[in-house]
Amino acid sequence: MSNSTPATDNEKKKSKGNRSPCSPSRVLHIRQIPSGVTGAEVVSLGLPFGKVTNLLMLRGKGQAFLEMASVDAAVSMVNYYTPAPPHLHNQPVYIQYSNYKELRTDNQHNQAIFSKFGFVLKIVMFHKNNQFQALLQFADATNAYYAKMSLDGHSIYTGCCTLRIDFSKLTNLTVKYNNDKSRDFTRIDLPFGDGQRTVETSLSTPFATQNTIFPSYTGPPGFAPALGFPQGAGPSIPPVPGALGPLTVTTSAAPGHMTIPGIPGSSVLLVSNLNPEAITPYGLFILFGVYGDVHRVKIMFKKRGIALVQMADASQAQLAINYLNGQKLYGRVMRATLSKYQTIQLPREGQEDKGLTKDYSNSPLHRFKNPCSKNFQNIFPPSATLHLSNIPPSVTVDDLKNLFTSKGSTVRGFRFFQKDCKMALIQLGSVEEAVHALIELHNHDFGENQHLRVSFSKSTI
Repeated sequence: MSNSTPATDNEKKKSKGNRSPCSPSRVLHIRQIPSGVTGAEVVSLGLPFGKVTNLLMLRGKGQAFLEMASVDAAVSMVNYYTPAPPHLHNQPVYIQYSNYKELRTDNQHNQAIFSKFGFVLKIVMFHKNNQFQALLQFADATNAYYAKMSLDGHSIYTGCCTLRIDFSKLTNLTVKYNNDKSRDFTRIDLPFGDGQRTVETSLSTPFATQNTIFPSYTGPPGFAPALGFPQGAGPSIPPVPGALGPLTVTTSAAPGHMTIPGIPGSSVLLVSNLNPEAITPYGLFILFGVYGDVHRVKIMFKKRGIALVQMADASQAQLAINYLNGQKLYGRVMRATLSKYQTIQLPREGQEDKGLTKDYSNSPLHRFKNPCSKNFQNIFPPSATLHLSNIPPSVTVDDLKNLFTSKGSTVRGFRFFQKDCKMALIQLGSVEEAVHALIELHNHDFGENQHLRVSFSKSTI
């Protein structure tokens, strides 16, 4: 970071007592960060709302500055987290606008080639096998994938320095020094030192790669393994796109079926403070299914305000927590956290259950069963504006408005997409209304085997 990185004296003063609100800025000030939290974890708070373009960690102060690509993304993030602060290492952190409009760095040239594809966390350069090589870690798995697809085989300079890019066996880069050989862009407190020894130590770690397309990943959900790009390397292994982390083909998997192993934690969520009069297993299946494929749902027999939701894997479970914890549902603020259980047991034959446990593992309504699905690129926080698709030509504006009104929604705005009348945006009276409408109307049958598709939108009307 350059000498123009923000000083925090004014921010610190304002963080105490009654703080006068700053005007919206794409730079956000994050406070009360527990020790041990990594830059990648802080970046993960912003990724659901848009591209993260810079980060400054102030570890001694438990603070950070996070720069989003746009003011709109920053506003969405602040609006979402203000009523329900996010948690890092089980402690709440607080997010507000900074007085600074951008974070300046003096090392942009080190990541300029790759930064256009997303936020670069770390870079390490070294010599191995008489070749100059480098390792680069993105904050987001999808960005790493697109960087590889776009830059593999391209030359840095015309006719020379051709890049050969593949996914590294390393799951996380360890950087101890910020110098001309290694750089951690989330840390300004690292010494200059001699970074070569650090690289060799990191590369000595063994990794199992049997049957993998991407190596098994054990870092925070949603973060990419490092990209390795030696010059003149062998042919690349063809990757599989996916936004929920690296994908591995298991030996027992059916053709086209992908699993995402290696991410620690349970795939079962404990969901509490539910409205027992309104909640159903199907409702939870549809809502949590926006953020992953729900395999099973169980509402507690004696405590109907508590449920278990089993996602396809731990990364999807974490994604659902990030988006739905603190969301208002049927008049109550829902709480979602990881459960101690690894799976939801189905009721034994003859066991009284009253339909409170459901198995959806083979449901046709799973949004992410196809690893190439566009749904991976359209995951957004709950919002008052819904994206509608698969609308039959015979259905009119009034038909759709009346449909949503019949479910208790207040329609504030509506418009069809100009280039595709099968899709539309509908803006409802509140985020809670939109959540209810999505549960009620996703997969609504228009007849003749045409079903409405509903998801949250980042747009407004």
